[in-house]
Amino acid sequence: MSKSGSQSPLRRGALVEVRPLHEIALTLDGNGSLDGLPFMPEMAQFCGQRFRVFHHVIQAVIDTAFLRPKYTESFVREFKHDDVVVLEEVRCCGVAHDGCGRGCLVFWKEAWLRPVDKGSTPGPAASNGADALLSSLKTQAAAGTYYCQSSEILKATSHLGGWQRLGKWWRGIQIGNYSPLAMIKQTFVWCRSRVLRRVFGPWPRGTRDSTPCEELGLMPGDCVEVKPLAAILETLDKNGRNRGLHFSADMGLLCGKQFRVRRRADQWIAEGTGQMRKMRNTVILEGATCDSAYYAFGGCPRSDYQYWREIWLKKL
Repeated sequence: MSKSGSQSPLRRGALVEVRPLHEIALTLDGNGSLDGLPFMPEMAQFCGQRFRVFHHVIQAVIDTAFLRPKYTESFVREFKHDDVVVLEEVRCCGVAHDGCGRGCLVFWKEAWLRPVDKGSTPGPAASNGADALLSSLKTQAAAGTYYCQSSEILKATSHLGGWQRLGKWWRGIQIGNYSPLAMIKQTFVWCRSRVLRRVFGPWPRGTRDSTPCEELGLMPGDCVEVKPLAAILETLDKNGRNRGLHFSADMGLLCGKQFRVRRRADQWIAEGTGQMRKMRNTVILEGATCDSAYYAFGGCPRSDYQYWREIWLKKL
């Protein structure tokens, strides 16, 4: 039995309801977290609402870019007690964290959810003392250091070794996250990408020592088209970066396609550190999310938004 009291782990596609805030508060410690995973103020708006489970999180990829060189463990980790899920397109708006623009897919402990039948009536969205409970939820660990699911992910997860990750591959099929065919296709993409990187080095990459910038002044709602790959390569250095920002292989698949700007990526909280980072001339596009098949054996459900330099886009 999982810690939430359910007889079996929640599976992909299951209909769940977010419990009232006063019930969730009973599961939290003094830091407003359960097993090291914070319940954030941004999550309270979903209490009483119903969603479909997108993935049961058997493993998750973390961004180690701002943790190196101190961080030496695997970038693929697992949550404690195997009782964490993500819901379909339930993302953090960042309003309680000074407008963080990452738009992370929110992690949910099963103790914060309850399975429901289609014909049942939704529960209450609000609860007595909700304002007081919300104000007690922690948003900063110290002055200038934020406290959220992304900042605390190292504490809420543990290292996965190579053989453990192989077991997670099979677990992903058992739990219903992927069909056998989808997992095989994903594994092929991962193997091919890994071999190509080892033989030919990072790709895509350019040749510049100093990379250029361009300001389009893009705003939410603007329509853009991703430039051809050849034009983007002209903006990259030999490590495939433009002013430090990586243009990844899965982003190359979107060249020539049109998107709408979701928001500007002016600031966001760095994974594992809680530090707010600033960027210029960079946006997030609707529907343009990370394809974990390129980076994680067995996949990752986080569907993080990709960051796009304006110089890689053409305004329509």
